[in-house]
Amino acid sequence: MRLPVLSEEEMDPRQQELAARIAGRRGGVRGPFRVWLHSPEMCERAESLGAFARFDCSLPEHLRELSLLMAARNWDAQYSWNAHVRQAVEAGVPEAAVKAIAEKREAVFDDEADQAFYRFCREVLEEHFVSDDTFARALGHFGARGLVDTIGALGNFTMLGMC
Repeated sequence: MRLPVLSEEEMDPRQQELAARIAGRRGGVRGPFRVWLHSPEMCERAESLGAFARFDCSLPEHLRELSLLMAARNWDAQYSWNAHVRQAVEAGVPEAAVKAIAEKREAVFDDEADQAFYRFCREVLEEHFVSDDTFARALGHFGARGLVDTIGALGNFTMLGMC
């Protein structure tokens, strides 16, 4: 990490409050939150979006974890990958799909909705554009809210990967 990690004594009251809130929700202040605390306003907003993407959006847990792994792999973000690979499998992402994503190969899912989700995310991350067919398939499975939540999750997890 290039920016210094702030000790509790170095933090102002706002930073201390945010650190306590993050630690309470996430079990500790780790990874990018240690950097983001340098900007309390950014940290608060990023933490709020991240909490929504990870815990509260309309996507089922296994797809939230899948989107996180896909963004992490896209950015070669080893910290995020390592922190979530086990959680993704436990949530229901097939191990073969995780291995394929790790190796930057095409993943195959038995569930049609999961395959549509994967294809949608892959096109967003790799092509920066989603084909009409892929969009229609994903929309049919997840609706407008699900697609908006998917883009929000990918954006959040991309920001994590960039850190």
